[in-house]
Amino acid sequence: MYSTLTLLKKYLQYLIKSENGKGHGVHSPFVYTFIKEVLNKNNKPPLVGVIEARRKSLEKNKQKIQVWDRGAGSRQTDHTERTIQQIAKAALKPKKYSQLLYKIVAYYKPAQIIEMGTSLGITTCYLAAGNVNARVVTLEGAPNVASMAKETFQQIGMQHIEVLEGDFKDTLPHYIDTVDNIDLAYVDGNHRYEPTIQYFNWLLEKSEEETVLIFDDIHWSVEMEKAWAEIKMHPSVTLTIDLFFIGLVFVRKAQKEKEHFVIRY
Repeated sequence: MYSTLTLLKKYLQYLIKSENGKGHGVHSPFVYTFIKEVLNKNNKPPLVGVIEARRKSLEKNKQKIQVWDRGAGSRQTDHTERTIQQIAKAALKPKKYSQLLYKIVAYYKPAQIIEMGTSLGITTCYLAAGNVNARVVTLEGAPNVASMAKETFQQIGMQHIEVLEGDFKDTLPHYIDTVDNIDLAYVDGNHRYEPTIQYFNWLLEKSEEETVLIFDDIHWSVEMEKAWAEIKMHPSVTLTIDLFFIGLVFVRKAQKEKEHFVIRY
């Protein structure tokens, strides 16, 4: 991953080159609507207080668990003992972006939602809160972490979340075989180039006109920026929105020319 200083420099560059976060000067009607109806909406899930209380509880929890981290996020490549507190502070998406995921779901109302990288279940709850009628499937590679996420879902009262445990290379193809299409996918599980591209290609198999693919930490490292650049160039991708910490991908066949936006958020 990039150093803190490098990330700061990249974020400042993003602020300089990004288009207005209020929609001024954005000529794409689709993106303008996204800015007005999603980014600038102040809607919050009814359960936000309960979800954030659970986040605070996890950030204070010093219970130790054995973790097998298959991704690049924590620089761990073997079994290791970590506290719930450490996992929460390192892996949980900040409230601002967790609520953005909720707003995206609340606006587009996807019926089939998949999350790759459950962690402790906070972002999963925000995704699920956006459409209580959706089928929400979340993938987690570490059994003990998945167990804590299930406690989160039970405590918050999320009954429509399914957890698939195991390596993504096994669980993602299994999931894809069970659905006709994917309406929304949030990829936050393995911050390396090759797995990210592989996940993208698998998800693309079941992506349709209204599908939204969301990739986390697109500027996190050289590998993730390489993956993001390649995803943008894919022939099926017609529109992307770069919000620095996350990137949105659309495969809208109705849009004949590619457009790539960097929007301040």
